[in-house]
Amino acid sequence: MTAEAPAATFSIRRRILALALALLLGAAAVLIAFIHDYAQRASDRAFDRLLAASALTIAGAVQIEDGSIIVELPVASFAMFSGRDRVFYAVEDSAGRLVTGYDDLAAALGSVQGTDPSFADITYRGELMRVASVGRLTSAANAADWVTIHVAETQSEREALSAEILGNAIVPVFALTLLAVGLVWFGIGRMFAPLTQLEEELRARAPDDLSPLAVPAPSEVSHLVSALNAFMARLGSTMERLSGLVAEAAHEVRTPLASLRAQAEIAVDETDPQALRQRVSRIHQGAVHASQLVSQLLMDATISHRLESKETDPLPFGAVVDDVRHRLDPDAARRLVADLTEEAQAASLRGDRVALREMLRNLVDNALLYSTGPVEIGARLTGGNLSISVSDRGPGIPDAEKDKAVERFWRGGTGAGKTGSGLGLSIVKRVVEAHRGTLALLDRDGGGLTVEVVLPVVAKRQRPAGRKRPASAMLGLLAGMVLAFASAPDAQAITSTYPAPRPDGAGTTLTIVGTTDTPLFARFIAAFQAQRPEVSVIYEETETLPMYERYAEGTLTPVPDLMVSSAADLQLKLANDGHALAYDSPFLDDLPAWARWRNEVFGFTFEPAVIIYNPDLVSAEEAPRTHLRLAELLETQTERFSRKVATYDIAVSGVGYLLAAQDQLISSNFWRLANAFGRVSAQLSGSSPAILNGVADGSLALGYNVLGSYAFARQQAGANIEIIVPDDYVLVLTRAMVIPRDARNPELAKAFLDFSLSPAGQAVAAGETALGAVIAGAEGPWSSEAIAARGRGVIQPIALGPALLVSLDRQRRTRFLETWQEIVSPKP
Repeated sequence: MTAEAPAATFSIRRRILALALALLLGAAAVLIAFIHDYAQRASDRAFDRLLAASALTIAGAVQIEDGSIIVELPVASFAMFSGRDRVFYAVEDSAGRLVTGYDDLAAALGSVQGTDPSFADITYRGELMRVASVGRLTSAANAADWVTIHVAETQSEREALSAEILGNAIVPVFALTLLAVGLVWFGIGRMFAPLTQLEEELRARAPDDLSPLAVPAPSEVSHLVSALNAFMARLGSTMERLSGLVAEAAHEVRTPLASLRAQAEIAVDETDPQALRQRVSRIHQGAVHASQLVSQLLMDATISHRLESKETDPLPFGAVVDDVRHRLDPDAARRLVADLTEEAQAASLRGDRVALREMLRNLVDNALLYSTGPVEIGARLTGGNLSISVSDRGPGIPDAEKDKAVERFWRGGTGAGKTGSGLGLSIVKRVVEAHRGTLALLDRDGGGLTVEVVLPVVAKRQRPAGRKRPASAMLGLLAGMVLAFASAPDAQAITSTYPAPRPDGAGTTLTIVGTTDTPLFARFIAAFQAQRPEVSVIYEETETLPMYERYAEGTLTPVPDLMVSSAADLQLKLANDGHALAYDSPFLDDLPAWARWRNEVFGFTFEPAVIIYNPDLVSAEEAPRTHLRLAELLETQTERFSRKVATYDIAVSGVGYLLAAQDQLISSNFWRLANAFGRVSAQLSGSSPAILNGVADGSLALGYNVLGSYAFARQQAGANIEIIVPDDYVLVLTRAMVIPRDARNPELAKAFLDFSLSPAGQAVAAGETALGAVIAGAEGPWSSEAIAARGRGVIQPIALGPALLVSLDRQRRTRFLETWQEIVSPKP
């Protein structure tokens, strides 16, 4: 029979080198293709930003004078270009008529109705051009119109930049590829050296040497060394425990076995039946003692193993008692009296089920063995602990022996004549210590012993009372909201806690700080907890500017997991300053582009700024349908509306300042309206609900720039107000969510953000809260489509973007507020 030929060997070194060479060459080809594409995209992005900046600069110079569009072209609008490309521009009104620039460029492009720049490639005057187009909304008289700005540039500079990036990147790619091949060849030899050293170390060891390996190794091999060391440590611990068990068993079992042998030898020669019966009885007692000792030794080893494994689960104490009772024989079970309250039975202990059962079983067995009467089990909750007591009427344990009673194999004087191993209380002590509890041996009043064990319990969260409200409770909900604002109009923080409906999660608490009224935001929390019943929510309601200032100063403690504010500009500044955590929500594709920024600021509502009035004080015919009409009404009837008009105090309200700054950018009538407010001594307030209260009770006639969400909800609740969605233009803001970078539970914050943007969350916004759904197609009476249909004006969302930061500039804000205060609230 021919011997089987050995398997052919191969060289790992050559295989790795061949594979590495193929991978490096393939990677170089892919990298060059990627660099070529990246160079084009990077060049386009850089020059597109310049084009957009130029168009926006020109848009900022658009003004309305005497009803005509005037553009004073800023020098900076073209100074940003290099000068090597040809530049063309055009400005046209809403009817497509040229205001200034190149008329043939305007004729080749369409009008734009939006403030976000759009880009296109066109052939103009025989050359390929890149064009940036942007719209500017202007308001004059009773109408709002769009002005379109186009800026075009030839593409030679961007092509040159793309070629330069590609050329500068290809040379290093080839050089690095050659260098990598050489390094791979050298590195392969060094790669196997630690494995060889490790093999030599293991071969030289004695069979019983389980000490840790001390071989220096790189991080890749160090994981293998750590795994070997951990395995040898476990093996050593197991061998040590096994050796101890064998030694203890040999020591303790030797005596009862020797006694059994001696009794058996005597019984063999015994002829007297009565004496033989006594010998057999002693043999039986010795066998019982030996059997119990072996069982206790095995259980001791089992408990040691389970405690080292640290397997823990919540376990009701009542289940432990039932388990122990079922393992007793019927006579012993009848002597066991368990006096437990429902609270103590339901108390959850976190630990190993077998270890806790054996702890209680050993206490009960000892009490049954050393007493003849009933054995009582008691339990009571004290704070976060469960105090367990096992009491009997036996001889007890003298004070001098109580410390020794918990030692292994120790039996006191009271145990004489009783079958036992001396392991029961030592097992109890180890189980109690492993579960972070305490053990005490106490004398019982009237005689006997009480063993008291105190163990920590798992805290349970209570289900909130009255969480579910029927739809018919909306009037009461809104009335409570109004009363809350009426009693606390200042920027006072109100904290509400919503425990988990099903408290089976450990430490799952979401902390939110926001400016939305608590009764309204509670709707979102309730719907979120319906999907995530294991999550508790803490919601702190505050005001926009104090929330921003407290977080910026580091005094907002504890740091929230989620921040929600209607002052989108302040939220954007937090993100711009690096305080926000980026998150790619799965619902971003459905969210309008204007309602998100850098995947760090997310809008979830659609809220117009409206005008409200009291129908008893202002008739429907004279109600101002436009911003200009409101200014004219206040100018012509100053005495009638003196101290009867209210708007935001923009110095203290973040959302008020945001709306005023956007009004000033859009409307040429803004300062005229501000002057009219000053003439009638307008009342300035820090919140929309306070203005709504005044208009509803008749102390105010008109309210300006009130958030439509609050107004719609109050009107639906029966308040005596009418709402005007302006016919010229309508500012729409969205409440913005930001996840702080230092949030303690960012995953919970992401889950709540996803819920708010999901169909279920948008249904809450479009439902009874009247906050408005920002995502199109939401179900409910307050969808974005339904809100837009209530007016005829141009819908102008306040887009989340860097443009909002302009109004927050310190000097610009100071000048704006000084001008506002001089006009609206001049000092006497």
